[in-house]
Amino acid sequence: MLNLYRRAADREGRPRRSRSLGTNTIRLVQASSHGGQPWTGRWYLQALTYHLEGQPEAEHLLRATVVYLPSLSLSHSRLLCALELMVAGEAPRVLLSPTARPHHGWAEVDVTPYLMLGNSSVGSLALRHVCVHAGRAGSHGTPVAPGHPFLLLYLNDTQAGLAPPAAEPHRHRRDTGTLAHDLPNYLREQGGEKSDCSLRPFPVSFAQLGWDHWIIAPHRYNPRYCKGTCPHLLRYDYHAPNHAVVQSFVHQLVDANVPRPSCVPYRYSPISVLMIERNGGILYKEYENMIAESCTCR
Repeated sequence: MLNLYRRAADREGRPRRSRSLGTNTIRLVQASSHGGQPWTGRWYLQALTYHLEGQPEAEHLLRATVVYLPSLSLSHSRLLCALELMVAGEAPRVLLSPTARPHHGWAEVDVTPYLMLGNSSVGSLALRHVCVHAGRAGSHGTPVAPGHPFLLLYLNDTQAGLAPPAAEPHRHRRDTGTLAHDLPNYLREQGGEKSDCSLRPFPVSFAQLGWDHWIIAPHRYNPRYCKGTCPHLLRYDYHAPNHAVVQSFVHQLVDANVPRPSCVPYRYSPISVLMIERNGGILYKEYENMIAESCTCR
């Protein structure tokens, strides 16, 4: 999961443009093993169950894969492994094949069809982990248990609205029908007053926030903030709402007790977070609106 995170985000947690996850949330599910002694001679047979109950309703399953090591080098032999789909009440019938060549030794098997029933997902997935010692007879030594394969759920979290927004088209002209365009003499002063409302850096570590016990990466985060005094005349390039324009005029012409508009963030960008869930699972998630990118007055 940490390698997946590093491919998807930079050191500050900003999602990379080149990432190809196709979703905003990835959950790692560990298997629970059952049965007796898995080793029988040269063979390793371990039944595994992945429990999927309790998944949030807002998380829609897009894809599911099981990741495992198809080959493990030992001192005098080699351990070759595969996965079988378990069917309730029947012997294993489906040998699962990797969807692509192993990456850094790891193979990935697409199990999405076995988790989807119509528009809903099933409550569990049962597999059998099968390994065999490949080598000269008598060279096996002490049995080495291979690590359990893990399940990756690629999810779309609709409740949090994490899907990256569509790129906003560049505007070449002022929007018509705005209050700023209609107010008489509003744009008479062009550049006459300077504003120090601007973006300021504020790097912070998650340890300072007391969150380092559940956030794996990134270690540091720069949310940035906006600070400064807004000008009396809110020109179009401030992207200020009509309410802020009126409030500025009320402050100047009607009642000075009404405060001037405040300097606040206008645009934001997301960060990617790798975290530990309450049940001990590992979760990759992209959170929108986490880094201030520009300021406005409102």
